[in-house]
Amino acid sequence: MPYELIVSQGRIADRTPGALAGAALTAEALSKSTGLVPTVFGEQSPACKDDWSVSLPEARTTLTGLQGAIAATLRRGNKPLMVANTCSASLASLPVVARHHPDAIVLWIDAHGDFNTPETTESGYLGGMVLAAACGLWDSGHGSGLNPGQVVIVGARDTDVPEADLMRQAGIRTLSPAEATPEAILSAIGDKPVWIHVDWDALQPGNVPAAYAIASGLLPRQLNAIFGAIPAAQIAGIELAEFEASGDAEKDAAALECLLDIVAPLTAVPPR
Repeated sequence: MPYELIVSQGRIADRTPGALAGAALTAEALSKSTGLVPTVFGEQSPACKDDWSVSLPEARTTLTGLQGAIAATLRRGNKPLMVANTCSASLASLPVVARHHPDAIVLWIDAHGDFNTPETTESGYLGGMVLAAACGLWDSGHGSGLNPGQVVIVGARDTDVPEADLMRQAGIRTLSPAEATPEAILSAIGDKPVWIHVDWDALQPGNVPAAYAIASGLLPRQLNAIFGAIPAAQIAGIELAEFEASGDAEKDAAALECLLDIVAPLTAVPPR
């Protein structure tokens, strides 16, 4: 079952200027390395620091397009490879995953929990509320249905206190960077389908730039080893988000080389 490359190029709560460019560069690099032809959704608009209540309706057209494409890909028996500017794009993907693969384990590889709600968020940032929406703690307008007991947050090290309380109450599992080994991941996923989400701030800063980088992250070789251990046949889909392009061609090329090396076990050959 081959991948289909789905790309977000519409603002989805972007607060930094490099996220849309980063998604475009990532998609271009993946297209060259895999031969996949990207399908692009959304029209670009400037980044700004607005509240989720403003950014969510603004992103409706882009999110609806992404959601339809992911659903169609899964109906065809193929596997989505979504490249997104922000984690907020997962408001589109995760409810579809919950419908098509209700037993799937979601590996949420991220420095943050993204489990805030409109009541707990301190920043008002939509991207910090994605998993909570998919698990039904608040209504994004794009669906829910994800079982929090099937979510494993890998690399989390920056969560708000109310957010952490919600995660514990919901039964979200977490693995710190030090705990994130191939053996631990394989134990967490068992024989279930796996949906892989990567926010590049999960990495140790200085590898793949991300807007909300946090120290003491995963190392590239560590994440590469995890991906190499996951059986290809179990992968239900992949989403890559939050590469913050710098506009410096040399720096961006180095970051993309690192990014491609990390995900090579997932994308080098079609899943069997």
